[in-house]
Amino acid sequence: MIWTTQTGRFATIFYTEGTARVQIFPSRNTAWRTAARALTCGVTATGLALGAVLGLAACTPDPQPTSTPSSVVVQPGRPGEGATTVAPEDYAGAPDEGSWNQADAAFVTGMIEHHLQALEIAALAPDRAGSDAVRSFAERVTAAQGPEVHALASWLQARDLAVPEGAQDAGGTGPRAPDGAGHDHGAGAAGMLSDEQLAALEAASGPEFDRLFLEGMIQHHEGALAMVDVVLVEGEDLFANEMAAETAAGQGGEIDRMRDLLAQL
Repeated sequence: MIWTTQTGRFATIFYTEGTARVQIFPSRNTAWRTAARALTCGVTATGLALGAVLGLAACTPDPQPTSTPSSVVVQPGRPGEGATTVAPEDYAGAPDEGSWNQADAAFVTGMIEHHLQALEIAALAPDRAGSDAVRSFAERVTAAQGPEVHALASWLQARDLAVPEGAQDAGGTGPRAPDGAGHDHGAGAAGMLSDEQLAALEAASGPEFDRLFLEGMIQHHEGALAMVDVVLVEGEDLFANEMAAETAAGQGGEIDRMRDLLAQL
């Protein structure tokens, strides 16, 4: 799989019986999934080439395969897991990228609430943290999760689903919550800090704040990873899947960083 500068999209190049075939996709995940499925359609391990090719804009993308394959299907695993094989009779075909279900909606709604609390916690750091590293970490949380709130809220709004209150205030403009929307929509968000934990953070300063901040944010991030595990198994929507994969990669690494900072206090 490669990124094409001419089209601004991901592309996968296959060589089958000496003939090059190029497919251009709207996202990285779609490219990876199609590449994995193509391995069962007569493409050998040595026939799959990944490299830069000039003139990709002039290539006509082939339609994605939808028929049931005649041999086993290789499907990519979740983040950190290996690929698995699926028997032809169990193959469900390529997912409809426009489809979504309740697991997707619950993940997106819960992740908004989750991000909003992370932004609330991070906002305490500039005036209370004793460590420059903790302040810097809080700034990165704010910079990353504010825009993500707007993307998540837009997904809900496009499907006429309630947007949790406060999403429009997270770092700038964004979709507003419809009448009746409130914080209880995110009741399924895992790892949320209690009112008592938030009060202790607000009252602390210096090294004590740093410790409570890191412990609380580790708990918070671990909750996000639990939410990711659910939607990657039960969800159908491409956007929710990609957001979950990015959350797993990003917040998993941040947990390691926070544990290192905690050990240095």
